[in-house]
Amino acid sequence: MDYILTKISQLGIIPVVKIEDATDAVPLAKALIEGGLPVAEITFRTQAAEQAIKNIVSHTPEVLVGAGTVLSTEQAEKAVNAGAKFIVSPGFNPEVVKFCIDKGVPVTPGCSNPTDIEMAIGFGLSVVKFFPAEACGGIKALKSISGPYSGIKFIPTGGINADNLNDYLSFDKILACGGSWMVKSDLIKEGRFDEITKLTKETVKRMLGFEPAHVGINTENEESSLKIAKEYSNLFNFVFKKGNSSNFAGEGIEVNKGKGPGKNGHIAIKTNNITRAISYLQRNGIEIDENTAKKTPNGSTIAVYLKEETGGFAVHLLQKKQ
Repeated sequence: MDYILTKISQLGIIPVVKIEDATDAVPLAKALIEGGLPVAEITFRTQAAEQAIKNIVSHTPEVLVGAGTVLSTEQAEKAVNAGAKFIVSPGFNPEVVKFCIDKGVPVTPGCSNPTDIEMAIGFGLSVVKFFPAEACGGIKALKSISGPYSGIKFIPTGGINADNLNDYLSFDKILACGGSWMVKSDLIKEGRFDEITKLTKETVKRMLGFEPAHVGINTENEESSLKIAKEYSNLFNFVFKKGNSSNFAGEGIEVNKGKGPGKNGHIAIKTNNITRAISYLQRNGIEIDENTAKKTPNGSTIAVYLKEETGGFAVHLLQKKQ
């Protein structure tokens, strides 16, 4: 159960899918894979939901598929038997929650107030759905409601879109966000799976927020580092800053006092969430050098190198300041 929730957290976004024709399920799943988001919540709003889940499980097992809008234990049983790995409900239905717990299937019931949250705690849940998120006051309301509940994380759904996504994901009590803007029903009905892939890629790009942070240049020694850093500072009127192992010309140029990682040096790339960035890169076959990870006292990774160089430069991921 914890593995599924961890995977959802690493993915960061759950596409919430209403599907009318089960034959569209596999093309949809492939579009999400191509878009970099191999996860889908198939809602039980249509008769096609059960078969759609079966099709995804059979043909694209790399997609983490769950069932949404589950209103009864009968629907929950159908979803689990079809292969759903997690269950989502719009409200708190004790019977559905108990069924899922007994089956060992993660369930995130909809909660919009302290009473709902405390019912979830009573069942031993650590993650709930905040629904409908925007109609209930959005991220400001969620921050207020969640205050007393340090052990609970949330999956806000309802009114989430590309523009407000990172407002939610930047809050440390958010496990992931659910939304349908990249998998709208009309796109599925019309077979516009290329558009779904495009929107999904744009969503993942926005969530991760990759940006160049600085370039690190290797030198022979401290004297060379000082000379080069001052040259860049004088050329472009950058602020010169002396450091212990390197010198800086502005924020973007670091000059090492010797041979650091990489043949020529390193390039630092900052990201909104380094854990999700690592997961994204690993899904795309990129290896991470965990031995280089720098962590905070509470164990959170704030910097790490990729294993392979690119163009003679080591690549360094950095967590953006929250």
